Amino acid sequence: MNLFGVLNLDELSHGLAGLSMFPYFDTAHYIVSVMALREQPGALEVARRSPFACWFSSMLYCFGGGILSGLMMAEAPIAFLSNSTSVLMASVIWYLVFYCPQDVVYSCTALFPLRLVLTGMKEMTRTWKVLGGVAQAHSKYKDGLLVMIAIGWAKGAGGGLISNFEQLVRGVWKPETNELLKMTYPTKVTLIGAVLFAMQQNQYLPVQKHHLMLLYTVFTVVNKTRMMLTGSSSSPFAPIESVVYRTFFAGPSPSSYTTETKTLVVKKPSTDSSTATKKSIKEACESLKVAAPGSPSKTAAHNRGKGSPKKAKEQPESTETESNKKSD
Repeated sequence: MNLFGVLNLDELSHGLAGLSMFPYFDTAHYIVSVMALREQPGALEVARRSPFACWFSSMLYCFGGGILSGLMMAEAPIAFLSNSTSVLMASVIWYLVFYCPQDVVYSCTALFPLRLVLTGMKEMTRTWKVLGGVAQAHSKYKDGLLVMIAIGWAKGAGGGLISNFEQLVRGVWKPETNELLKMTYPTKVTLIGAVLFAMQQNQYLPVQKHHLMLLYTVFTVVNKTRMMLTGSSSSPFAPIESVVYRTFFAGPSPSSYTTETKTLVVKKPSTDSSTATKKSIKEACESLKVAAPGSPSKTAAHNRGKGSPKKAKEQPESTETESNKKSD
């Protein structure tokens, strides 16, 4: 690109491409990864109860990308153990972060300025991991663009993608934290990098590799630094994601189906109740007709009730007449 020549960035991009990640950048990656594990809920209790489970979880945090990409490429997932130097360095860092007396190491690395530098160095290793995954896939699948994207993504964000398995090692089961259900910023930016480097590898992207490495590295480091300085966890891709989602994937919401179902359920019993009400009204009217005041049974009873007092009056009068006659 002519822009790199004009800005005198061509030498910088070449120097960055030839930069070795071992030992300084790898060490920063191990420190930040083990610190992230320690800050998980319940991690300290696991470290006290089962140091081996804690160590194994730390190795998954540090070498998760190599493990997942090895499984996807039908290679041994324990190949990372062959690099004894890296494993020994990660193990020493794990011990110091969890078990150092007076918690000196963790307290020092948790200082914000130092942690900011270590996180920036860790983001630089992401570029090399994604590029290594794409090159690994290209060695076996020359034209497999999707394979390159998948392996590059797994290599760069394997620790997050296998987080559910790592949680099981610590005795935690949280399927709702699956990265495929709700991707975090590192997983998203790694996927974008895998797509870019895979397209460049297949010559679909007209840019040289070392130039793309410089652009991608600057983008990841600057964004991560900005997020830490501002204390924001929002992804810079959120506006684009929102537009794409509303345009292509915003179908009928489940709430509409729920509302329709509730309406049907409410309407059906209301019809039945109205029918029952009509029937009850008819029955009440019929009973009222049967028990009306002009019915023969009630009239007879009424007349009988009226006739009894007259007879009671006639009896005293007859007795008085008879008594008068006797007296005369």
